[in-house]
Amino acid sequence: MTCSLKSIISLAALLAAIFAGSVSHAVAQTTPPKSWPEVKCERYGKAWTEALTRRGRKGLSPEFVERHEAFLASGCTTKADVCPRSEEELSMANIMVVAAMNAGTASTFPPFACRK
Repeated sequence: MTCSLKSIISLAALLAAIFAGSVSHAVAQTTPPKSWPEVKCERYGKAWTEALTRRGRKGLSPEFVERHEAFLASGCTTKADVCPRSEEELSMANIMVVAAMNAGTASTFPPFACRK
């Protein structure tokens, strides 16, 4: 099953709306403010969770999901090494790139790269 560009954009818009609602929470004075890289990773992680919930894991290989989870676990700092190989993985990568851009990060923020 393929996702149309319209459904990718719709999901990305929904994820952006979710981000907008979660950005302006009050923080206690004793908690140091999060850095911009931490905020970006948090937003991106929420988008990943939401995308998985909405579209499911069908067609996503264990390697694709594991590499992406490793990127999140690193605080979104590891070298991009999540390679979308199937049509479903490419669709998920496209969803995540649009969601990342809508969340205020650059399109180069997500961990997608095929080096081989």
